[in-house]
Amino acid sequence: MPSPREKKLRRLKKPPKRGPVTVAFDGFRYRVGEYCLRGFVNVLPRLPARALSMLTGATSRATFGMLWRYRSRMERNLELAMGSEFPTRSERMNVLRRAWRNFAQCLVETVFFMHLPRPRLVSLVAIDGEEHLKRALAKGKGVIALSAHLGNFTTIGPRLAASGYAFTAIVKQPRDRRFADMMDRYRADAGVATVSAKPRRDAARGVLKALRANHVVLVIADEFKSGGVPVEFFGLDSPAPRGPATLALRTGAAVVPMYMTRDAADRLTLHVDPEIELIETGDMEADVAANTAVFTRHLERIIRRHPEQWNWLGFKRADSRPRKNAEPAQGVEEPNA
Repeated sequence: MPSPREKKLRRLKKPPKRGPVTVAFDGFRYRVGEYCLRGFVNVLPRLPARALSMLTGATSRATFGMLWRYRSRMERNLELAMGSEFPTRSERMNVLRRAWRNFAQCLVETVFFMHLPRPRLVSLVAIDGEEHLKRALAKGKGVIALSAHLGNFTTIGPRLAASGYAFTAIVKQPRDRRFADMMDRYRADAGVATVSAKPRRDAARGVLKALRANHVVLVIADEFKSGGVPVEFFGLDSPAPRGPATLALRTGAAVVPMYMTRDAADRLTLHVDPEIELIETGDMEADVAANTAVFTRHLERIIRRHPEQWNWLGFKRADSRPRKNAEPAQGVEEPNA
């Protein structure tokens, strides 16, 4: 029998009822989004590089001004996490403008790459550390690609698929079924299989099936929401997702950090780090917590290298608090790899 507290939590988790006006408005928004996306997919690959750059810059500047709530949240998070590295507001705003443009550029590039011939994609995006991926796949238990909303993370799958790797992405499907099916088709055309994050039981089956088939399964692990494993992230107490560690411990899949960043000349590189050695003591709950902390340190280390390519929305101020008596972070301990 569930306790009164569990019953209350279940009630709180139930989505609010949506009236007919809300449903109709959502349908309208999705149709507009669908036809815009179809247009971008058909038009963007035909534009010259200069036009794409101008479009990205204009979109980035306009939205940076209009979406001020997100911008303010990003600035607050950057100040909390890396205030010592960027002590003045002008320095922080410079990082945020570049991060905002990176996100806009990521969207444009993703659409641009959709219909790009695979050999062309391979020539445009280099892979650094591919030997680590091959070594992990040789074990035959699949690979969990541990990543974050960093750089052009949406192109990790298409780039690996272009080199012949079986790739599966866990995605949060939009509410509109027609729009979700369209996105799945685009991903499939790029060689990426899709597992919906919900319902969770079906998601678990899909991920287990992919790992048993020795796929690379992408897990974006920088969403710090309530209910996760308490960890320290940039000196803040934040709840990290327990899924990656739980999956790795139960399946024996290798955990390999992967992230795609751009250099000053806008060249993209997919970085593949060595496999993370799991902590296994036999106490499942303790092992999940310990490995989640290790994974989080990896992500923090990567973000510290490229703060201008992370979107700085990964944790909310209400969900993250500075650790008591914590020293200002000067660096991050290198996890065992």
